[in-house]
Amino acid sequence: MSEFKLDFGDTATAFGDKTDAELHEKYRMFRLMNSAVLNEIGTSVTRFALAIGLPVEGLIKSTVFQQFCGGENIEECQPVIDRLGKSNIGTILDYSVEGKESDEDFERTKNELIENLKRAKNDDDIPFAVFKVTGVAPFSILEKISSGEELNDATGKAKWENAKRRVNEICEYAYSIEQSVFVDAEETWIQDAIDDLAVEMMKKYNQEKPIVFNTIQMYRPDRLEYLKKSHEDAKKDGYILAVKLVRGAYMEKERDRAKEMGYKSPIQPSKEATDRDFDLAIEYCLENVEEIAFVAATHNQESVQKLAEEMHAKGLDHNHPHIFFSQLYGMSDNLSYVLADKNYNVSKYVPYGPVADAIPYLIRRAEENSSVTGQVSRELDLITKEIRRRNK
Repeated sequence: MSEFKLDFGDTATAFGDKTDAELHEKYRMFRLMNSAVLNEIGTSVTRFALAIGLPVEGLIKSTVFQQFCGGENIEECQPVIDRLGKSNIGTILDYSVEGKESDEDFERTKNELIENLKRAKNDDDIPFAVFKVTGVAPFSILEKISSGEELNDATGKAKWENAKRRVNEICEYAYSIEQSVFVDAEETWIQDAIDDLAVEMMKKYNQEKPIVFNTIQMYRPDRLEYLKKSHEDAKKDGYILAVKLVRGAYMEKERDRAKEMGYKSPIQPSKEATDRDFDLAIEYCLENVEEIAFVAATHNQESVQKLAEEMHAKGLDHNHPHIFFSQLYGMSDNLSYVLADKNYNVSKYVPYGPVADAIPYLIRRAEENSSVTGQVSRELDLITKEIRRRNK
């Protein structure tokens, strides 16, 4: 393999669209997140303040929400979409409302997701839409379907049929406007139902091009084989497999539940095992890149560098139509902006929604970042390097 390196330490490119004031605010935010004690206090106080009705939403919106979310609605996200677009980075509008359970809420979320797709139509700055199935379907029903439990009562059957209808309406509309959409992965004990829905949608709508992308969490030891089986099934049934590869987002929750309920943890035994399977999954997709469209959704610099090197070795265009990179808004700008500067397909997940509804997402980001070894420290080091460069 010929030598090929991207300079992910290029902070001038990484933070080129940030003013000095924005850079210092970002520094303050990551300093807070880098302290496990302050991070825990911050998340606990936020939960408590919201639970007793303290008026903290304005403070949250002007600080952590502003760093990691695009706005409270699609219109408020426009400046973020424009700014990212100027740097050749796409926006994935992620409606971050979670934990709803009524049919009215599910219909409202489905309608919002279709509005999201309408906004993305014919806009190169918004290459994908995304949704969680739990945003349009009851968690309890997904859990029953995943466990193989029969839905014997009329109410349960109706809820499942309505859930499938909503998912199909979203994907059907995406297909009608040729706009790709991600189906996010969730907890293992509801994932089988989500996988089945995603596969059904791919069979219907991925005949000519990748429209529906399923998400595969590589911190599960069974997912590399699942990827390969999915590819075989897609070839057999004549559709394009489209996948978003992630390491995973529910590790502590999964381990705690397995321990509490006395079953074997569904999570890889080590980070090294997760990293290995993630990179093997990327290699598998690259080997079959004409039949698989894939997104490397990761903040891991080694994995991003490795994929770029392998693309180079295979002579693949940086903007190959089946290969995408993605990171979260507000994080790993050194990866996103450097990739975009070299003309790779790269996009940012930009969550949006009412501040109160986005709190679970923001707390999860804070908790995840504190548990990922070195992630926040790396962010701080890069920001510090850029501040010093500007002050020379």
